[in-house]
Amino acid sequence: MLIKGTGQLTKLLFRKDRVKIIVWLTILLAVSLAAAFAYPNVYKTEQDIMAFGLTVENPAMVAMIGPGYDLEDYSTATMFAHEMLLFTSIAVIVMNILFVGRATRADEEEGQLELVRSYPVGRLSYLSAAVIEALIVNLILAFVIAFGLFLSGLDGMDLESTMLYGSILGSIGFAFAGFTALFSQLAETSRGTNVFSFGFLLIAYFLRAIGDIESEVLSFLSPLGWIVRAYVFTENAWWPVFLSFITAILTIGLAYYLNSIRDMGTGFLPERKGRKRASGFLKTMFGFLLRQQRLNIFAWAFGIFLLSASFGSIMGELESYFADVDLIKAFLGEYPNESLTNQFLSLLIGIMALFSVIPAIMSVLKLKSEEFQNRTEFFYSRAVSRPFLFSHYFLFGLIVTVVVQMMIPLGLWSTGSVLKEMGVPFNDLMKASLAYIPALWIYVSLTAFIIGWFPKLSNVVWIYFGYSFIVLYLKELLKLPDWLVNISVVEHVPNFLTEDGNLLPLFLLMGIALLLYIIGIVGYKRRDIVG
Repeated sequence: MLIKGTGQLTKLLFRKDRVKIIVWLTILLAVSLAAAFAYPNVYKTEQDIMAFGLTVENPAMVAMIGPGYDLEDYSTATMFAHEMLLFTSIAVIVMNILFVGRATRADEEEGQLELVRSYPVGRLSYLSAAVIEALIVNLILAFVIAFGLFLSGLDGMDLESTMLYGSILGSIGFAFAGFTALFSQLAETSRGTNVFSFGFLLIAYFLRAIGDIESEVLSFLSPLGWIVRAYVFTENAWWPVFLSFITAILTIGLAYYLNSIRDMGTGFLPERKGRKRASGFLKTMFGFLLRQQRLNIFAWAFGIFLLSASFGSIMGELESYFADVDLIKAFLGEYPNESLTNQFLSLLIGIMALFSVIPAIMSVLKLKSEEFQNRTEFFYSRAVSRPFLFSHYFLFGLIVTVVVQMMIPLGLWSTGSVLKEMGVPFNDLMKASLAYIPALWIYVSLTAFIIGWFPKLSNVVWIYFGYSFIVLYLKELLKLPDWLVNISVVEHVPNFLTEDGNLLPLFLLMGIALLLYIIGIVGYKRRDIVG
């Protein structure tokens, strides 16, 4: 039978991922409940709610978090759904990509699937176990968040609405689990699977952002465009849930078919054959790393550029949109004398900066995957030292950070200066974006530090990354204490758009990054190499 042994393999995957599952579900539930409880304390009056509704109607906010509700429909519940649903969905999607990508192509690439198939199990049993694991995790997530919000007793959060909210998260997560399962059959490596999966997520977000502003047809081409049209807590439209689930069934069915006809260790999009003779640059360490990771870096850089360009095209409308709305001016927050464009750009650049460090972290983590797949032996069989290899991966990550981060001001300026008058000089955009680089280097050096001392715990860096995103996006809403906010390094970046930039924090961040790198290289020299 093609699925013989699926039940036992499902138990095996749950046992292997149990800690990760608990951590993910706990974080998603805690953030959702914390945000839900925060809204009544932040928006206390009808005037506050009206200000929120007017703020999120502008095109820039629509591009970021999706189309809003009618002004008369805004309440604590609808504000929560409008501001939290899309980004929570993206977090759930990332969770599913990582779980399914790990359980399919990564386990196959590392030889674990070959070991499993040496036992009497079906050809499709391991893929089936990965799909079942994703389905159960998403069902648990849907019910936990739904009942958590319902039991909160907050105004407007009735059982049907909270069930819909949780179901949207579970169904969109399962849909992207299906896409990842499909991409794992097309790609020949786990790296390729992740590139296709995260690339598809970026395209989906970009299509939704443009479609929500210009043409609704584009939004309906994106799964993210479906979920923001459920209008939870008002209309409670269930069709996005059903459509996401149908999409998951179709993509998983296609993945089953492709898995049944391909040879193990191969993909339907095999790696392109290289030249017979390597160039001089390819023979260098940096040349090798660039060759190995060029597709991933290009995809992220191009995606960041497109997203930045999409926001740049509407940035000039912010000031005119709220020129006569005194209520919004009174609600600007920390910098009431600054323009709305500058304040929104500050938040946008911070969020995009966190996205831009993802490929850099992945570049450094490649050293760990090469080690665990016994490929670093090929380096150490030659006259190559550990510090040499470790340092090149680290420096390559730093370079990737700079390259991808540069796409933010270039994207914003490329459309903002041509299509609209942004009112923000290119030099200011560049300074505000480059100011994040020392903080982003902390993530790279932290990754190197963990690889140097605790390689099996290297994914901890993603927990810190997620924490930084939560702090950046929700710190004002959650009223987090200063000591919690200051744990995130991006909170120490001077803002060159809304205040005079202080260079001292940048030098301190670079010093911390250097210290983490030095400690990491000491650990890498002392510990045993896997294999």
